[in-house]
Amino acid sequence: MWRATILLTQLPSIVRMYFFASLLFSGAAIALAHAEEAKRDASQPYFNIYQGPNEQDSIINDPSTQLDYTLSGGEAYPNPYMADRLGTTGPLLISSTNLARNFLGIASIFPNIHLRSNHWLTLSPERTIHAKGGGAHGWFEVTTPVGANYSMASVFSEVGKRTPVTARFSTIAGNLGNADTVRDLRGLAFKLRTEDGILDWPFLNHPIFWLRDPGKFPHLTRSQKRNPQTNTLDYNNFWDYISANNESIYQAMRTMSDLGTPYGFRYMSGWSCNTFRAVKADGSWVYIKTIAVSDQGVRNNTNEEAIVQAGVSPDFGVQDLYDSIAAGNYPSWTIYWQIMTPQQAENYKYNILDLTKGTFYCPQTIFLTLTFLFLEWLVEDVPYQEIGRITLVQNPTNYFAEVEQIGFDPANMPYGLEPSADPTLQARLFAYADAQRYRIGVNGRQLPINCPLNPVANFLRDGAMNFNNQGNRPNFWSQQDLLGLAPRPYNDDNHTIWTGGAVKYLSVPSEIDFDQPRLFWNGLSERDQNNLISNVIWHLGQASDMAIRTKQCQLFQHVNETLGQAIAMGVNVTL
Repeated sequence: MWRATILLTQLPSIVRMYFFASLLFSGAAIALAHAEEAKRDASQPYFNIYQGPNEQDSIINDPSTQLDYTLSGGEAYPNPYMADRLGTTGPLLISSTNLARNFLGIASIFPNIHLRSNHWLTLSPERTIHAKGGGAHGWFEVTTPVGANYSMASVFSEVGKRTPVTARFSTIAGNLGNADTVRDLRGLAFKLRTEDGILDWPFLNHPIFWLRDPGKFPHLTRSQKRNPQTNTLDYNNFWDYISANNESIYQAMRTMSDLGTPYGFRYMSGWSCNTFRAVKADGSWVYIKTIAVSDQGVRNNTNEEAIVQAGVSPDFGVQDLYDSIAAGNYPSWTIYWQIMTPQQAENYKYNILDLTKGTFYCPQTIFLTLTFLFLEWLVEDVPYQEIGRITLVQNPTNYFAEVEQIGFDPANMPYGLEPSADPTLQARLFAYADAQRYRIGVNGRQLPINCPLNPVANFLRDGAMNFNNQGNRPNFWSQQDLLGLAPRPYNDDNHTIWTGGAVKYLSVPSEIDFDQPRLFWNGLSERDQNNLISNVIWHLGQASDMAIRTKQCQLFQHVNETLGQAIAMGVNVTL
């Protein structure tokens, strides 16, 4: 090799150029040959992640007069000057995604969310949450007319219609090096590339969450991260937060049951958790929650099995998903809506905008392979209605480009789907995009994996890594080359009537926060109850602060005397 290098350097420059050119093109020919051999069967749909960028390239020289204004995800928007506001004289709302995306210096517009913004912007480019995960491509297929009956979104328009999807599954609290089997919630996120723009469905594998006040989220996250002094996971911090916030007891019980250690990514279902709205063309609407039920069934590890699997195969979730698809065993999830009218919501037992409240369930064992379905709203009151199915058939060719760089944002919704006034959802509508701007840049929506398949035309220009700067079209709403406005399909100005003025608000825990934890406990089999007790003892027992142990045991005791006393005995606490 050393002699070859000497000989090459002694050749004339023009000869060296042709030599390397021949190597390059011979390599390209080999690569093309391999590509031909590896072509998929025509019956297997193939998603090309460059389809979106190619679409944007195809319109780069089109004048503004031939295009309509869109957000960066391709979603139509009625007017680039418009913002969501509380009445005509009240404050702007955090759900003003058009405004937020145009003003990346968002803190000057929404000063009250400084803490949340700072939480994301002071951390490393690795995902703050959902760092470790795997993904794949496939499609969403409409299987019933239910979606079209309640929403004008074209993605649901006809039975049999397919929309390209990329899915990502992840653990949540840990970092990129965590094992896939740690005790934690899991994320299931689906990016649907509809003809009207991107629709993102970021789900969790639980129907509820730890909090209902979005200002608590940075504190929750930090309590489950590494101690700033020791750089180790801190059990005192974990239980400190939970014991001080009673509304988190239900999620704590679910996480400490075997539901907290899923068997990989394929055997878990997902919930939107937050409440959204489906809107028809006439402007009428209903509340919805979206559920993705695993067609593989639900399977969980015990604590002991999860620990062993973390040592033997720490990447089990990622590997299992990849190997299953490679073998042609394509995983799928049936998509359901639960639907509630505004009138039903007003009379419902629980606040449908409270993220700590699900409703009740069909109790079956949660141990190992049997299914445990926990329903968002009482199934006898609000039944599951099937709308479609997601099937994953294609592994990524490049993990970084297709899984690591993907970014999800619940604000990505085409007409026909709208947010509700759920306060945690309102915060997510800002925080998700803000986190992605820091992680993958202000132009991260132009990355092939995030790019919509329909034309994008707006006034967002320049910035780092911008490779679709929209040609020579004006970078403001110019009357000389006027960018069109898509017709506003419905008027949602009066969708929500506010009953009070603006206040500084924090919810107060109450007895109703223990209602569903008691139902959950009573619905568990004896084996699952014993596993929950032993899992809590194992985890809480590693918290060295006895005051924290005692306070948490008192909360478990308030749920159920037997539960509290058994845990207290196991962690050496006297109640």
